[in-house]
Amino acid sequence: MSTLDPALAIDTDGAAPASPRGSLAGARARRAGGRALATLARSVAIFVPVFLVATFVTFALRALSGLSPAHLQLGESATPEAVHRVEASWGLDRPFLTQYWSWFTGVLHGQLGRSWTSGANISDLLSNGLAVSLSVSILALVIGALAGFGLGTLAAVRRGSLIDRAITGFTTVISVMPPFVVGIVLVTVFAVGLGWFPAAGYVPASVGLGPWFAHILLPALALSLEMVADVARQLRGGLIAAYRENYVLGAIVRGIGPRRIFLRHVLRNGAGPALAILGLRFPVIIGNSVVTEWIFGLQGFGRFANDAAQSGDVPGVQGVLVVSIVLVVAFNLIVNVALARVTPAARRGV
Repeated sequence: MSTLDPALAIDTDGAAPASPRGSLAGARARRAGGRALATLARSVAIFVPVFLVATFVTFALRALSGLSPAHLQLGESATPEAVHRVEASWGLDRPFLTQYWSWFTGVLHGQLGRSWTSGANISDLLSNGLAVSLSVSILALVIGALAGFGLGTLAAVRRGSLIDRAITGFTTVISVMPPFVVGIVLVTVFAVGLGWFPAAGYVPASVGLGPWFAHILLPALALSLEMVADVARQLRGGLIAAYRENYVLGAIVRGIGPRRIFLRHVLRNGAGPALAILGLRFPVIIGNSVVTEWIFGLQGFGRFANDAAQSGDVPGVQGVLVVSIVLVVAFNLIVNVALARVTPAARRGV
């Protein structure tokens, strides 16, 4: 009796069974998807309570500040009856927790209240400036990540060389330069002196990608330098530490090429700190945008936050804080999922 080769066997449905390699690849893909979902679930479980506490503290700002729309509209000499009438029209005569719940449910539906100074919808006011700030911030993140990873990788691969020392010195210098100083230098040299870029203003991407990019490049560069330095330093340290691990020596002994060792082992194990610094630096970019937008004449998110704080528009400040919290939480969720997906140590929960 002849035996049938298992590799050529046909199942009862007439279809050839999947090859072991295909089954292994599918199992790895399912495990990777499961790890990403587990990481996302853990991150959400952490960030939801943080969001609830942060929004509660944010709403408590009005009570802590002692500000009132009546004082903005009527002045300090208003009678108690007039103050009570105005506050009742804004719903401020209700119990604190009732006010908070009404405001919080509105936040969940994308409604951040109305401005005390203009009566306009805060969501509409923020949406105009948010497009400007997100354009600059995302470009700053891209520049910081690409330049930081490039410099950090080059310094780690050429560790101990003149290139490594030059990159280390460069990142040390740019890490201590405040964004507003960098912004002033960029405007003076590239906008006023050379005339390569506009000195101020913003053009939407719908008008043209070229003018849009030209208006946001200099402010994005001003915001990105600190991130470039931090990412480069963290990546260099992580890659050098990964090169010293025993599994790299084992890969060299097995005859695996340097490029594959770097991409499959060193980079994946050493990139964790650099990816984590992106999540830590994003709130800093949001905060630094206030000064940077003033320098470059941008009517963005930070400019609106400053104007709202200066005028005592508490709903405007609350709206800025809520949007900032959402942006930071969402970005950190993305970073955590990326860490779990890329770095083996994060997958093991180390």
